[in-house]
This record gives sequence, structure tokens and C-alpha cells, in this order.
Amino acid sequence: MPTRKTMNLETDPLLVALRETFRLTDFRPGQREIIEAFTAGENVLAVMPTGGGKSLCYQLPAVLSPGLTVVVSPLLALMSDQIASLRALGISCGAINSIVPLPEIRETEAAIESGELRLLYIAPERFASERFLARLGRANVSRFVVDEAHCV
Repeated sequence: MPTRKTMNLETDPLLVALRETFRLTDFRPGQREIIEAFTAGENVLAVMPTGGGKSLCYQLPAVLSPGLTVVVSPLLALMSDQIASLRALGISCGAINSIVPLPEIRETEAAIESGELRLLYIAPERFASERFLARLGRANVSRFVVDEAHCV
């Protein structure tokens, strides 16, 4: 007979997605509460230490629900690492910043317009461009994330 813990692992959609999509077994302290608030459509301010797992707090909701999650981050190397990790997990994502080659930016823009992109990482200076804002206005944006406090 399954234990209560086993039953929760099998029926809890957040734990199932955590395990099946991200290959993780459990949440870090505070993550579940943040993810639940985020998926409920609440505005969330989460302050977590470096390495505390804040990225999962917006990545998991982006995978579980429709629409595009736009992530503003000034950390280009971190963006590249996140994109590589997410793509390795089969998650449709892209970035627009100064180190992304123009052909890849065009592919990302097309994926935004087609609705296939789940996560878009964007540098703050690109986010401010009128061209980008116009494109974003035509997209199905469901979430907006500022991933670094100094971008607020």
C-alpha cells in the first residue's frame, strides 16, 4: 500500500513537473511557496541568496502554464547557461542580448510570434527598445520576471 508521501509524489502536479521536467526530487526552502503564488497569478517579490534556486521559481510555472515568461536579466553569461540547461531539458526558450548572433535573435523573435517560446531572457537595454516592446505587445505574455534586484 502506498504511503501518504508516495501518493503526494504521484499526484502533486508541482512535484511531478519538478521530477519529470527538471529531474529534481524536492524543492529548496521557500521555492514551493513562491511557485504556488506565481502560478496563482499573484505578484511576487522573492529575495533569495545566490544559489538559492530562484530561477526554478519562474521556470517551473513557465513550463506548467500557457504563454510567454519574459525574464529581464543583466547577467549575459548566466542567461547563456540557463538557456543551455533549459534546452537540454527540452524547454523552448531563447535570449535577446548583445552576445546572441543576429540569426539566432531572428529565430527567437519568430518563436515569440508563433507562440512556441516558453521563456525569453532579455537584457535590460534590449527590453527598453520600442521595436522589442511592439513585438512583445503582439505576444501572449503571461509573466514578467526581473531576475536581479539591481534591475528593479
